Amino acid sequence: MSRRNSAVKRPVPPDPRYDSQTVSKFVNNLMIQGKKSTAEGIFYTAMDLIEERTGQPGVTVFKQAVNNAKPALEVKSRRVGGASLQVPVEVRPDRRGALAMRWIIGYARDRSEKTMAERLAAELILAAKGEGNTIKKKEDTHRMAEANRAFAHYRW
Repeated sequence: MSRRNSAVKRPVPPDPRYDSQTVSKFVNNLMIQGKKSTAEGIFYTAMDLIEERTGQPGVTVFKQAVNNAKPALEVKSRRVGGASLQVPVEVRPDRRGALAMRWIIGYARDRSEKTMAERLAAELILAAKGEGNTIKKKEDTHRMAEANRAFAHYRW
C-alpha cells in the first residue's frame, strides 16, 4: 500500500439487467476465479427463483435483504496496556454493504440446497424477512459491540 496517496475509489459499472451498482458489486463478490459470466448466471437464476417463490420483483427482495443484513456496529481489537480490548466502532457505509454481501454469500454457500442459485435465493428470501444465518450474524455482531460498550472511550 502506498504511503504517499490514498487509493482512488473506482466507480463500479451497473449490471446489464437491473442497471444497479449494488447488484454489480454483489456479482463481483459472488465470482470465483474470475468467472463473471457464471456468477451472473447464478445471480439472475436466483432472482428468477425469488420472483417465482415470493411473487415480488427479485431486485426489491435482494435490496431488502442487503439492507437488513447491514451492521451498524462492530468490534475492533485494540491493545491497551498489554491487554487486547474489543472496542465497539461504527461501521463505515461502504463497509456495511460489503459485510452484508459477504455474509449473505458465505451463508448461502454453506446451505444444503442442490444448486448455488437455489441456495442464494433461499438465503436472500430469509434475509429479506429478517431471518436466517445472515441476520443472526448481524445480531451477534451488534450484541458483541453492545457487551463491550464499556470500552467505547478507547475508540480512535
